[in-house]
Amino acid sequence: MLEDILRQVQSGSLSIDEAKGQLSTFENLGFAKVDHHRKKRQGFPEVIYGEGKTKEQILSIIHSIRSNDHDVLATRISKEKAEYILKEYPEFTYNEIAQILFWKDEKKAVASEGYIAIVCAGTSDLKVAEEAAITAEALGSEVRRFYDVGVAGIHRLFASIEEIQQATVSVVVAGMEGALPSVVGGLVSHPILAVPTSVGYGANFNGLSALLTMLNSCASGISVVNIDNGFGAAYNAVLIHQMSQKGDR
Repeated sequence: MLEDILRQVQSGSLSIDEAKGQLSTFENLGFAKVDHHRKKRQGFPEVIYGEGKTKEQILSIIHSIRSNDHDVLATRISKEKAEYILKEYPEFTYNEIAQILFWKDEKKAVASEGYIAIVCAGTSDLKVAEEAAITAEALGSEVRRFYDVGVAGIHRLFASIEEIQQATVSVVVAGMEGALPSVVGGLVSHPILAVPTSVGYGANFNGLSALLTMLNSCASGISVVNIDNGFGAAYNAVLIHQMSQKGDR
């Protein structure tokens, strides 16, 4: 790419200012520096974290990302912010449960085999589980959901365990005491991304007890992300899933 740009400058078909624009690694918006080369380095465009940003700031960042022909994924987007952005980008999709706004170019989608299992302990954990599921789908992976299969009714998990076992990687979401990843970890042969949630009574300490349980799991193959971080778990799950595709080929 660099040599092509230099040749165009040399031939006069590309101005110096145009070349500088193409070679720029980020765009400075004043309040944010949008990283346009992240997809080249990491495989995915920069993701927008919506909390703490105004709707106008988020829209400006989206403008910048779309002007470079990248897919858009914005997490922790309130309904009010989503409605504001959807007026200008009605083709975007908003999931209110996950609080995710996204758009992807289906024409550029790469076919892949296998799927990521999103395993959720209870309906109260659904927001975090859907953040993980929608993130993985927006990043191009197939997802299968297994919800309300917590340890309080372990037979519900066993009803779907064979399908979960066939996944490339599982994201397991649980609050309360956070025991579900350990149970799943003892039943599958693939990596698990465990997500503690802030769901629970007082001694749950807003997810701290679930986090500690998952960190102290005796099941092998479990990696733990931060409390309520469905996005982080899904991002890593997609990387694992994509690596498995390379291995298959």
